[in-house]
Amino acid sequence: MKTLFRNATVVNADGSRTADVLICSDKIKLIADHIESPDARVVDCTGLLLFPGAIDAHTHFDLDVANTTTADDFRTGTRAALRGGTTAVVDFACPNKGESLQHGLELWHRKAEGRAACDYGFHMTIDDWNPAIRAELPSMIAQGVTSFKMYLTYPAMMIGDGPVYEALRALRELGAIAGVHCENAGVIDALIADRKAAGELGPASHPRCRPALAEAEAVGRLLKLAALADTPVITVHTTCVPALAEIAAARARGQKVFVETCPQYLLLEDRWYSLPDFEGARYVCAPPLRKPADQAALWRGLAAGEIQTVNTDHCSFTLAQKDMGRGDFTKIPGGLPGVETRFGLMYSYGVAAGRITKEKLAEVLSANNAKLYGLWGRKGAIREGFDADLVLYDPNGEHAIHAAELVTNVDYNPYEGFPVNGSIRQVWLRGRLAVENGEILDDHSGEYLPRALPLL
Repeated sequence: MKTLFRNATVVNADGSRTADVLICSDKIKLIADHIESPDARVVDCTGLLLFPGAIDAHTHFDLDVANTTTADDFRTGTRAALRGGTTAVVDFACPNKGESLQHGLELWHRKAEGRAACDYGFHMTIDDWNPAIRAELPSMIAQGVTSFKMYLTYPAMMIGDGPVYEALRALRELGAIAGVHCENAGVIDALIADRKAAGELGPASHPRCRPALAEAEAVGRLLKLAALADTPVITVHTTCVPALAEIAAARARGQKVFVETCPQYLLLEDRWYSLPDFEGARYVCAPPLRKPADQAALWRGLAAGEIQTVNTDHCSFTLAQKDMGRGDFTKIPGGLPGVETRFGLMYSYGVAAGRITKEKLAEVLSANNAKLYGLWGRKGAIREGFDADLVLYDPNGEHAIHAAELVTNVDYNPYEGFPVNGSIRQVWLRGRLAVENGEILDDHSGEYLPRALPLL
């Protein structure tokens, strides 16, 4: 089957052009000023923008956490992703301490196989470190898992500075890369104890126990460990000015550091934790939301190329699940939904607002994720020979986000009422029309993506 996208504004990270795009079966066959293909169906793209399918390299589907399980599994989460212009996700396989990496990978395959609407891959969480775990790393890479996650907070997940250093050194030898959650666990625990002693148990205490400097300290410590290990590293869900300063200092020393942020840190503020009637609970995530000055710095970092990717850290819970933390803010499940709204929000508050270009949007949602996470050559750009993963975006008009109109499996949305410029007209997954005007037409074609080593 052939499809011809006629008169499209083709948007890639390295530039835009008006062109025709011919796809044949699941691949992009030809891009040219004018293409004649009498046997192809034609999609008129006049006045529309044709983006590469977005990649979300930070999702948590079907994850057991905080004595509950995330509201979105691979079925509902990938449907929401696809409807929102994301054609591939990279989720986190999470074995428990004492379990093998292979056990974690097989478990996540069982969670996802046959349920995914978009393509998917896995990072592997390293929450234990010993010779057996070290010995499994080559097998993970052979199975297409080439990126790993470590935590500097959460007792069930963290492994300590020495093992982090050893793991970074091992990953360097193998050509793989790690993303790290950076917050100072000891400081957080001390501040939590202070708040509890004072009887301040509501959501407003959450950001006060996870201050920006606690994130920055952990970022700085990670980057020094990475310097000792002589390996590149990714700071995930980066939120604040002090953390960006630590990253700039490391780069000035000659280190290679990649930075991820998320829409919530670009658009939402910590003052919302103080909303009445426990509404602040719906915004609890870690690291927490920050100040307007931090938002402005993140937008500047995106525009300047200092921040490489915008992913969602999609970790969704219903209001009933969030309500588990009434009377103790530390029991509020942390995380926000985001896969369905990321593209429209980033276009509206980035491109339409003049903060970033449409090419930068293609870079931070698609191209850089493809390069960092071993998908380049197949995903991340509209190029001949790449997968026909395409988002046809209509920049005209305006609508507002309402949870009732979304397919994400939660009963609220943190961006409720936010106006969005334009809309996604179509989403194509490997040459199949999967979404049209918000209607999901194909929600069963997602495939596992074994990934190559990152392009660093």
